[in-house]
Amino acid sequence: MKVYSVFDKEFAPYGKILTGIDCAELVEAMQATPAPDEVIYVPSDANLEKLPVFAALRDSGFGGIPIELGYCNGTNNKLNAVEYHRSSELNVACSDLILLLGREQDIEPDGRYDTAKIEAFLVPKGTAIEVYATTLHYAPCSVKGQPFRCVVVLPRDTNLDLEHKPGAEGEDRLLFARNKWLVAHPDAQIEGAFNGLYGENITVAG
Repeated sequence: MKVYSVFDKEFAPYGKILTGIDCAELVEAMQATPAPDEVIYVPSDANLEKLPVFAALRDSGFGGIPIELGYCNGTNNKLNAVEYHRSSELNVACSDLILLLGREQDIEPDGRYDTAKIEAFLVPKGTAIEVYATTLHYAPCSVKGQPFRCVVVLPRDTNLDLEHKPGAEGEDRLLFARNKWLVAHPDAQIEGAFNGLYGENITVAG
């Protein structure tokens, strides 16, 4: 599939480039975090949250509300699922990486989503972006098979375990974690997820 850049106009419906926040120290600190052969996600990393940029991301990025700063690292070349939140997500690419993105508006009334609507975007190392609340996304994909490192900033407690059992109808079927609605591809075999993706489980050559 064609891979755009987040600096291309095609990215505009999905998010925007963040400017005015110096993430250089954060990118450097992220190089010490693990990037294994699989994908790992840490919602909140205490060491990273001690960096001065944490306050800038909280105050400028989220208007002062409590946030968590963690990361999604590893090696991946599959779509597997899409998720969305009730808020934007901030990402800082600490390596080159590719995001597979779609629009919440294209989820069908029965919760299904056609993966043919997904578009791919290269996020160069050092780039900070906002991913809009209505943008479908999931784990990044590797570039040329190399491990990726990606900072993830969200309202605090996002992606933590639910404290209630969601309903079995409507959008509640997609609620997978706190502030996280998920539509999975059957091929990914994600336990407990709603398998609503149809079409190819997209593979990125990178």
